[in-house]
Amino acid sequence: MIMKIYAWGRHMADQPYQRKLAAIFYADVAGYSRLTGLDEDATHEALRSGLSTLTRAIEGRGGKVNHYAGDAILAEFGSVVGCVEMAVEVQRRFRDENRDIPEDQRLLFRIGIHMSEVIDDDGEIYGDGVNIAARLESLAEPGGICLTGIVADQVRHRLDITVEDMGEHRVKNIELPIRAYRVGIEPIKTGSSVAAPEKPAIAVLPFDNLSSDLEQEYFSDGITEDIITALSRIGWLQVTARNSTFSYKGQSPDLRDVAKDLNVRYVLEGSVRKAGDRLRISAQLIDGSTGSHIWAESYDRNLIDIFDLQDEITGTVAGAIEPELTRAERERSIRKHPANIDAWDLYQRGMQGLVRPTPESLAKSEDLFRQSISLDPNLPQAHTGVSRALGMQAYTNITENRSATFDEAIAEGRRAVELGHDDVNTYWGLGAVLVMQGCILGRLEQALPVLEQGLAVNPNSASIRSTLGRALVYVGRANEGIKHIEAAMRLSPRDILAHQFLDALVIAHFSLGDYDRALEMSTKARNFEGSATGSSQIFHFAAVRIAALAHLGQVEDARAECEALQAAYPDLANIIGDYRISCQEDLIDGLRKAGLEDI
Repeated sequence: MIMKIYAWGRHMADQPYQRKLAAIFYADVAGYSRLTGLDEDATHEALRSGLSTLTRAIEGRGGKVNHYAGDAILAEFGSVVGCVEMAVEVQRRFRDENRDIPEDQRLLFRIGIHMSEVIDDDGEIYGDGVNIAARLESLAEPGGICLTGIVADQVRHRLDITVEDMGEHRVKNIELPIRAYRVGIEPIKTGSSVAAPEKPAIAVLPFDNLSSDLEQEYFSDGITEDIITALSRIGWLQVTARNSTFSYKGQSPDLRDVAKDLNVRYVLEGSVRKAGDRLRISAQLIDGSTGSHIWAESYDRNLIDIFDLQDEITGTVAGAIEPELTRAERERSIRKHPANIDAWDLYQRGMQGLVRPTPESLAKSEDLFRQSISLDPNLPQAHTGVSRALGMQAYTNITENRSATFDEAIAEGRRAVELGHDDVNTYWGLGAVLVMQGCILGRLEQALPVLEQGLAVNPNSASIRSTLGRALVYVGRANEGIKHIEAAMRLSPRDILAHQFLDALVIAHFSLGDYDRALEMSTKARNFEGSATGSSQIFHFAAVRIAALAHLGQVEDARAECEALQAAYPDLANIIGDYRISCQEDLIDGLRKAGLEDI
């Protein structure tokens, strides 16, 4: 019957159909024929009352009734949250009204809700989305509500309900199986248990075409779609689907309202302007709760090969956004009240201690990561955190058993990859620990396959590129390494760990025998805000800088800097002597010229 009522449409050759995105509400009475057979008049009166209640509830929430068909009602909403909220409220009301009626005489509605693009033909809606909502309704229990996945994702953390996965179902006249979700209409009871962490979420709005050339519309839409795809490769980030965000195309909404309606923390918007053979792409990242700017950038390019340009801009924007989101998430976790801390917040707080590591900060970070795992053992990022904290402790030799600590760090890293195989940061974390272990104990080559796997997961990750570049430098493939490190710098020029990119370039040019370039890079690294000679990673530029000065004949300067470094690290000779990298002999030779004895 559903297909007969809704699948047909009036073909109007002289007037194209209008399409729009809508939350589709479909309800009918469970067991209506049986109830009619028991008492036709009473059932009809109860149906009239129930449909009247539904109609008032729908219109009161900004919805629109499109069609009545016997005991069924079809409606549409502009807000999926408002639609589900209304459905929950009306089912609670029906439940209360039926308490004193025998169970076999209760008139109960089943409700299905889907979100999809529909055809709007003179105020009535048609299309596959309507059929899906109707078929979904049949999967609901009497007095219950069923949602599709796209709806469940939008409401599960915003309404006082539970959402239970019912698995996939094949239904009549729908080619692909539907994944259904059951709504629990009872209010969630608060308790002492800690819920699994909610992923940070972002919506990418359609980039505005500011050019007079309407043919550029496809380019601005293509940029948007590619950025959505690229951001989807960030395993810890939830990205709103295109169909949801493109409903805002051509509008100028308040971004705080967008964030609330789509249930996201962050919103990315942008524009494309073409003038002659020049193109300017602007983008800005917004905090959805406050409307404040987190990041903004403009890119001016020559319009030569539009597809290559599209790929370049996509990679650059996506690569720049990840570290900005990471920074914003850490700041948010610090501001959060201790009573509301969850596993994700504990992980973010732990990451703070890895930025400028000290023995104390590494121990604190390890503890925070382990607390996070105790709340959510399947959070891959927390296992990556433990792996990195342990790896740094072993790398700086502040642990009782260096080899055993490295082994535990690698085991945690592999567990993270197992849990988060679609998250590039799990590969980065494991690869970084393998690089640290390789520098001290040898076997550097084993880091390369892990890092290359991470690069395949997300080629726009500055972290994976810089660490892969460093590993390639250490094994004697400096020219290859430089390409990856420079790509990382282009992808994320304001990265919180950007000084490490410079450190890697210092070693790369030194290993090639280009001491002038190594010295130039080391000066930039030393002056960089995020870098410090007292860092646990002193090898990454301070020691190499001294060796470069010595090889360039600036021995007095080399000796002065070597004495200062020895004062900070009395065990410097042993630290340097432990390394197992391709330019080790050249490094030691330079440090000996600078006066570092017993190395």
